[in-house]
Amino acid sequence: MASPGSIAREPIGAGQESVWDYPRPPRLERTAKTLRVDFAGEVLAQTVRGYRVLETSHPPVYYFPPDDCDLDLLAPSSGSTHCEFKGQAVYYDAVVGGQRAGRVAWSYPEPDEAFAPVRGYFAFYAGRVDACFVDGIRVRPQEGDFYGGWITPEVVGPFKGGPGTWGW
Repeated sequence: MASPGSIAREPIGAGQESVWDYPRPPRLERTAKTLRVDFAGEVLAQTVRGYRVLETSHPPVYYFPPDDCDLDLLAPSSGSTHCEFKGQAVYYDAVVGGQRAGRVAWSYPEPDEAFAPVRGYFAFYAGRVDACFVDGIRVRPQEGDFYGGWITPEVVGPFKGGPGTWGW
């Protein structure tokens, strides 16, 4: 199993940041970038008042205020998970017309203190909806079915989530 110190970092170009320079425990920071999530011809969420979570080896995860989400298109889903840094997460399906996509979003109703600013905010899995955008640039989903990072040209890896990366 590879250790983080033995991971071959991708080169950082102008205007880029490496996920290997992100902290652990993760850091929460505001972003004024335009964030958007599309599913079945509808905009599930769009904001310029988001947050991003930065954690070692992960592309950023973006959080949308509930006022900037179409809550009529999100339905509570079954199950929950626990994050050692953020607390207990609950999940939501996207429901548009006759189309339903399971567990496209999650939220922390009662996050741990360091993440209190995103209480009730929504984060979306880019791979479970039709498209997600940061400032008009379509993102690539983080590999795997657990993490929800959004990969844009401004972040470089390698990224945790794909086969063989769980031990990082």
